[in-house]
Amino acid sequence: MALNPMKLMKLKERFGLFREDHPKVLPFFKKLRSEALQEGSVLEMKVTTPDGKEYSSNIRLNAHDVETIRMFLQ
Repeated sequence: MALNPMKLMKLKERFGLFREDHPKVLPFFKKLRSEALQEGSVLEMKVTTPDGKEYSSNIRLNAHDVETIRMFLQ
């Protein structure tokens, strides 16, 4: 799969908007990177819709997961 430079530029733009809209998210993940991001940690996600439905899932991080997440947080 080839990387489309235009899509990468758009993704960078969207990520910038996300950071502006949610300024606490990246510092939270950076704290995780330094304190909790390690093999064997459990990452849990929960989403609550406006009408109150809840969806949740979790994964136990393996070495590949940790490396991938660290790459995104650099």
